[in-house]
Amino acid sequence: MDATVPAPDDVELAGLFDVSVQYLLHNHTQELVQLVQKTEINEHYSICINMMQLAAFDIGLAETLIEHPRETLLVLDKAAVSAQYKVVQEHQTQSALSVKGLVHARVWGMPFHLDHTAASVFPGIGSIRSCHVDRLLTVSGTVIRTGSVTMTESHKLYECTRCHDRVLIPISPDDAETSPPSSPCQVPSGRHICKNTKYRLAPNVLIHTNYQEIKIQENAKALAVGNVPRSICVLLQDDLADMCQTGDDIEVTGIVTRQWLYSMPGARCNTDILLSANQLHKEQRQQLLTEVDPQAMQKFCKFWKDHAHCPLAGRNAILTSICPQLHGLCMIKLALMLMLIGGEQRVSKTGGQVRAEVHMLLVGDPGTGKSQFMQYAAKLSPRAVMSSGRGSSSAGLTVTAIKDGGQWALEAGALVLADGGVCCIDEFDGIKEADKTSIHEVMEQQTLSVAKAGLVTSLTTRTTVFGAMNPRGNPRHSIAEQTSLSGPLLSRFDILLPVLDAKSSDTDELVSEHILTNHQMHRFADVQDWDIDTTRQYLLWVKATFHPELSVEAEEVLTGYYKLQRTAIDRTSARTTVRMLESLVRVAQAHAKLMARGIVTQQDAVVAVSVAEAASRILSSGVQFTVGAAFCNDPDTAYDAESEHLLGAIRHMDSDSELE
Repeated sequence: MDATVPAPDDVELAGLFDVSVQYLLHNHTQELVQLVQKTEINEHYSICINMMQLAAFDIGLAETLIEHPRETLLVLDKAAVSAQYKVVQEHQTQSALSVKGLVHARVWGMPFHLDHTAASVFPGIGSIRSCHVDRLLTVSGTVIRTGSVTMTESHKLYECTRCHDRVLIPISPDDAETSPPSSPCQVPSGRHICKNTKYRLAPNVLIHTNYQEIKIQENAKALAVGNVPRSICVLLQDDLADMCQTGDDIEVTGIVTRQWLYSMPGARCNTDILLSANQLHKEQRQQLLTEVDPQAMQKFCKFWKDHAHCPLAGRNAILTSICPQLHGLCMIKLALMLMLIGGEQRVSKTGGQVRAEVHMLLVGDPGTGKSQFMQYAAKLSPRAVMSSGRGSSSAGLTVTAIKDGGQWALEAGALVLADGGVCCIDEFDGIKEADKTSIHEVMEQQTLSVAKAGLVTSLTTRTTVFGAMNPRGNPRHSIAEQTSLSGPLLSRFDILLPVLDAKSSDTDELVSEHILTNHQMHRFADVQDWDIDTTRQYLLWVKATFHPELSVEAEEVLTGYYKLQRTAIDRTSARTTVRMLESLVRVAQAHAKLMARGIVTQQDAVVAVSVAEAASRILSSGVQFTVGAAFCNDPDTAYDAESEHLLGAIRHMDSDSELE
């Protein structure tokens, strides 16, 4: 603690106690009434205190709370008990009211301007230094490890050797040993005050509480390029224990304290910094619509109003901003946007959930831009984890059990850390065959069941998997034959796209011109209206605003194409399953969102079929579904020809089935 800011004495603490009681009665009356009405006396309860509201009520109390959090939080806890007594006295007509002794003041909403000595009260995990010790801070990060919930001694009970009055002393996390009260006993004894200075531990009295250690890691996207994400250990006690799981995004307000490490006699004593949590808040995975700039929303609405007569041209204007350094590849850029947007999650009558995430796999030659698409997807997604299949194990992708301090704990892998975002796995074929089966449940059920070292639990993994790999075998074969993936794993990918490095003098000339123009910095002016920040805002807007439902025309197209796939002679059994129909629905819903629609039209269904046809080539005798093609000048006219061919094939199949 800073020596220039002395700790408050007993007189100051008494004044803070009175102010704290007044604040609680003034701003938390309803919470106190609900608290005294609860029946469980031995449970831990919390009263959440807004720091800004506290500063508005009494700025001195708020400043003391930041400078001396240990003493002030104890005062607030005692004030919460005293305020309960006053509430019970005011509601004497009601029965079954009881004062709860295990109540804790939880602080949130830390302001920046109250702390004058520390650099900030909201630093990053990697910015916590020795100047923050014994300070109240707020940090945010991802839980990468959770330990078991155990019991620890929270208080020691001392009693006066003369009058036998008992005093409860809390145990600090950075010091397992406590000292008896230093002030003389002030209990009246006859005509005089006891004033005894000798205390002893109360016999046969042990006071325990829940205890858990977790480790959080700062978000890698908030760091500068080249910086390694730092982590810090967080102590959770009382009702905060077991509030979060591995992979959760949390915001923790607590006191920075020291943890004494084991040292040899005569050697330097080393310490580690940890955070003793006072408040924990789990952040929502799905960002809210309120995070979208209102001006950007007006801009998006005006954009689609201007392109009402040519919607696909407006869509292509957005797609040209995706990886502008890569020429053409219209289908892949479209698929990337559909993957990031996703479909609509459904819950069946039996309670089963059908995922909304769209998984994508690129199977392409080296040098075709697969890694650049992955990097761009990571930039657009609010949460992304990059990984490589070479050397990745099942534990590295899911979770691993480690032994820390005699207790087993779960440490999150890539798929768990990417919960609510995108997990980009390059060289997907490099994953060992025995390890590929571990991601089946993650991709379809969006959960991860763990049974390791006596730890049995289920983690939520709402993760979009974006894989990339090089083809194997003859490129003229189907994309399923070019991969070494098993049927169950291949069927879980909603979009499979081949990226071939075809030899063409015209294409080579266009690509060369595009690359050289980019080096001269003359081409990016065309996509300034849709830079990466605008595109990120647009993705957030369409995901939060539009929840499309299937139209009758869209159902007919998707069902007809599914039947075509099932009856094709050279069909791939791993792809033509019921999952394919669900994938078509998700991709069609994602395209409807991309087009800012509230209903899935026939056009959305045809585009979903086009994306699926790029890999299956069932209709390749008609319109050419070229993945690497550039953006056409008139996409709406091209869609008419594509739609006519597809609908004609479906009608022909229906007529054949009627004749049979």
